[in-house]
Amino acid sequence: MPIPEQFIDELVARSDIAEVVGEYVHLTPKGANLWGLCPFHTEKTPSFSVSRDKQIYKCFGCGKGGGAINFVMEMEHLSYPDAIRHLAKRAGMEVPETAGNEEGRKKYHRALEANKAAARFYHEYMRSSQGEKVREYIAQRRISPKFATRFGLGAAPDEWDMLTKELTAKGFSKMELIDAGLAVAGKNGGVYDKFRSRLMLPVIDIRGDVVGFTSRLLPGLEGAKYLNSPDTVCFKKGQLIYALNFAKATKRPNLILVEGNIDVITLHQAGFDNVVATMGTALTADHARILSRYTKELVLCYDNDAAGKKSTERVLGILKNADLSVRVLQLPNAYDAEGNPLKQDPDDFVKKFGPEAFEKCLNGSAGQNDYRIDTLLQGADLSTDEGRMEFLRSAVETVGTLQSPIERELYGNKAAQAAGISGASFAQEVARWRKRQTWQAKKKEQRQNLTPTMTHQPKSRELRYENVRSGLAEEGVLRLILLDPTLLDKANVSPEQFSSPTLGKAFRLLKDRHERGSSVQLPALAGEFTPDEMSFLVETLSKPETASRADEALTDYIKVIRTEAGLRQAPKSGDALLELRQRQREKAMEDGQ
Repeated sequence: MPIPEQFIDELVARSDIAEVVGEYVHLTPKGANLWGLCPFHTEKTPSFSVSRDKQIYKCFGCGKGGGAINFVMEMEHLSYPDAIRHLAKRAGMEVPETAGNEEGRKKYHRALEANKAAARFYHEYMRSSQGEKVREYIAQRRISPKFATRFGLGAAPDEWDMLTKELTAKGFSKMELIDAGLAVAGKNGGVYDKFRSRLMLPVIDIRGDVVGFTSRLLPGLEGAKYLNSPDTVCFKKGQLIYALNFAKATKRPNLILVEGNIDVITLHQAGFDNVVATMGTALTADHARILSRYTKELVLCYDNDAAGKKSTERVLGILKNADLSVRVLQLPNAYDAEGNPLKQDPDDFVKKFGPEAFEKCLNGSAGQNDYRIDTLLQGADLSTDEGRMEFLRSAVETVGTLQSPIERELYGNKAAQAAGISGASFAQEVARWRKRQTWQAKKKEQRQNLTPTMTHQPKSRELRYENVRSGLAEEGVLRLILLDPTLLDKANVSPEQFSSPTLGKAFRLLKDRHERGSSVQLPALAGEFTPDEMSFLVETLSKPETASRADEALTDYIKVIRTEAGLRQAPKSGDALLELRQRQREKAMEDGQ
């Protein structure tokens, strides 16, 4: 039995969309709506709109949209029932719990309890006589007992099912351990531990819950060097940032992003409590959005080898539109006795040269544009004309992507001076490059506009219309009845006649609600549609539609829907040309030609 409809309606009525969104996003009135920077993707110019009249949000950049329930689901990464629970707590309401909701909630909390129990087991095992090898490895990495405890480090036994036996004895079922990512089902029906013979590092979210683990294989053993928990109900590595639970409380003015978990612990031990890392995955737009909630300046400090520099470039591309000031801390090059370059990561550097040297590098970290120009210069041979031209081509593209004219002039002059040409000549090349890019973008847009069918299609491929003409009319019907629900009494068309399953389902749900006297608002349907479907419905609702002459418009839309439905249901003649001509004649009659 679902949460009662009346409760959802009252919750939506009490959860003003502007107030809910305003707790996460700074909103500014502009016209009929409120605007702010989208919290779901990185941007510098506000494209995120909130409509108090319609009680919906819509981002014109990434396309996400919905009501208050959808917003909380996206922002807090919650299921529909948990988002209901979150909003209800905010509104001072008590959710009528149901068996289905309680089951999902129990599964989530049991996974957290299992992870917490596992973290305690691993830590105690490390401190026992059997954990000597892991303790030796921790000592070898020069991690103090204090910080080993602070980060909850532990040891996974060299046993097949020691953790499984321990936790099942504490009341956890084997299925609960599998769901939590702590155990794996074998081919013969048995269950064994996910982690064995490893240094264990609990992953703790910003609320202080152990949501999963990352681990490192002990030296000398065979297997994957690093291993994370699989994605579970509480562990989503693409949305987790290691040590953010500590770093969010830092007094320092920035956060430092490094590649490895050991780097994080070593730097925290050295006094840099603002260091974080992603969970063995490349930085994503989700990570950037999360980081921007906790800092206005992010310092990238990746390894100084070729792979680290490549990662830095990729991350700079992701962060270029983030609501963050980005700097790059490039560790000095290290060489062996024979002069060969050595890989150097933050862990190596701070152990070899100390916290003061790292602080000095941090203070001298370069802005992302300086870093890019300097990187191009390091790889350039400016002693030859060919080398200078190659450098200038790359520099023109790098500077040309900058949106600020002041930045283009500043970094353009730097590149020009390095190559021994005038700043004016370089600026001309940048202007020519930008003009060419604009022309190419315009031609691409024109090609798309020449295909009207694609222009009117939903962005999501799964929601594309098989019949665009009917789909557009179905959109119109939905817009009109959401503007004026009394039109539902005159909407003499059936959901089965809709060509779009999503639009037909929305029409049916709204009609049923109207007949029952329930709220006829799009936000009330949050539990009935996927996030992509809800974003599509909000996109539909956001298109222009006027309430004047609504009866006439509704009649016209319904006529199109019925006609197209009839054509779909009519037996095929087998003559494609004849069917096309018949369709053209019917359309001409509708248009009054």
